[in-house]
Amino acid sequence: MAGADLIVEARALRKVYRNGTEVEALKGVNLAVSRGEMAAIMGPSGCGKTTLLNCLSGLERIDGGDVLVDGRSMAEMSDDDLTEYRARLMGFVFQAFNLLPVLTAAENVEIPLLLLGERAKVARAKAIGMLDRIGLGDRAQHRPEELSGGQQQRVALARALVHEPAVVWADEPTGNLDSESTESVMALFKQLNDGGQTIVMVTHDERVSSFAARTIRMRDGVIEKARASARRRPPRRKAAPRS
Repeated sequence: MAGADLIVEARALRKVYRNGTEVEALKGVNLAVSRGEMAAIMGPSGCGKTTLLNCLSGLERIDGGDVLVDGRSMAEMSDDDLTEYRARLMGFVFQAFNLLPVLTAAENVEIPLLLLGERAKVARAKAIGMLDRIGLGDRAQHRPEELSGGQQQRVALARALVHEPAVVWADEPTGNLDSESTESVMALFKQLNDGGQTIVMVTHDERVSSFAARTIRMRDGVIEKARASARRRPPRRKAAPRS
């Protein structure tokens, strides 16, 4: 990616887990993600893909190499600086929606803004605006239990986007969704990416990876290969034959 405007860059990234014995989960990984790209990380269970996502995003400390996000080295940051940097520049979407059940959709979405010191009135307006943008404006006052799984994941995505992060990290974002909800959520991911949002996701689902511009395959703690994905539209349902 010579000459590309990089938003994420991993250099000789190593991660070692120590629990009686040492397990090298990442073995000198090099990876670059361009600004505005949507990339999917795939591989068999235990290959290191979630560990890679966690290390790239600063959720886990690394044991060697470096990670740069928007040009800054996270390996050199203190824990407090890293927490603040994540809050400002990153959004997170997980398989579990992680919505607070006692809060409405709007209240869940505004949390990142309030943590960043935004005034309550402004935060609420931005949260409702983001829910409108993803097609859930009419569900702003509903609590999670009143929403479908697909709607809850959309709320989680709105929460990840409301503070306009440089990059969104998604770990198995459709893992708890049925096929129809998966197609709907991934169509939204693609729409947001087409608008310039950088998204890096881990998935085991080939259907999900097909929405990304690039698929990065891992095996045994290393990147096996990366390839461009042929993006596709969700298949159209065949019309019922006329009687």
